[in-house]
Amino acid sequence: MAERDTPMTSDALAQCLGTNPVVVRRTMGLLRNAGMVTADRGHAGGWRISADLTKVTLRQLHEALGEPALFAVGNRNEQPSCLVEQVINAALDTAFADAEALLLQRFESVTLAALAADFARRHGAHRARHRHEA
Repeated sequence: MAERDTPMTSDALAQCLGTNPVVVRRTMGLLRNAGMVTADRGHAGGWRISADLTKVTLRQLHEALGEPALFAVGNRNEQPSCLVEQVINAALDTAFADAEALLLQRFESVTLAALAADFARRHGAHRARHRHEA
């Protein structure tokens, strides 16, 4: 989106992301509320980035998206009756909290501009490789 001069529709973004346009619209609505994107209506409408990518961090993006869970693992039972499971959960809770705090701290130093630059570099190398192979 950062490289385009025209807005992208939810359908086009969904195709790029391999998801449903409804998911894109819901996500983009959250980003619009945070001032990161705008929506243009009408025939040539769609979503466009409105934020300065050098100033938006992964932490801000994470917060704009409602602070979704960072880890897909965790305690299966929040209040187990087994004392062993309670002890293990307590140890894991601390480890997960420490890991999440460290990850969120790292998110503060990664800007969307840095990610866009890395993508551009990788995309250029990918295209050059495929041209060379052809």
